[in-house]
Amino acid sequence: MASTLAAAAARRVATLSRLSPPTSSIQAARFVPRRGMAGAGDHHGPPKIDCWKDPMSPSQWKEEHFVIVSLTGWGVLIFGSYKFFTGGKKEEKLVEAPSSH
Repeated sequence: MASTLAAAAARRVATLSRLSPPTSSIQAARFVPRRGMAGAGDHHGPPKIDCWKDPMSPSQWKEEHFVIVSLTGWGVLIFGSYKFFTGGKKEEKLVEAPSSH
């Protein structure tokens, strides 16, 4: 029985070694991801500038500055409209009756 188990294990090892390809540095290099055209260092057109250097030219701003300024502007517009149309929060002042001691 031990010999049949050893023979079965040997067959499995032989089958697995035939199925798995040999690993080498050449084959491993095929799986290394390459960025291709995704590199950020290849600029096209004029370089982008910070939003505070030229605040009147949004087309020249860096993309992240444009997003931050745009979202802030929309937030101010929506919050201001809400406060304008709801009249803000009005506080009721309670007048306490004078206590008679």
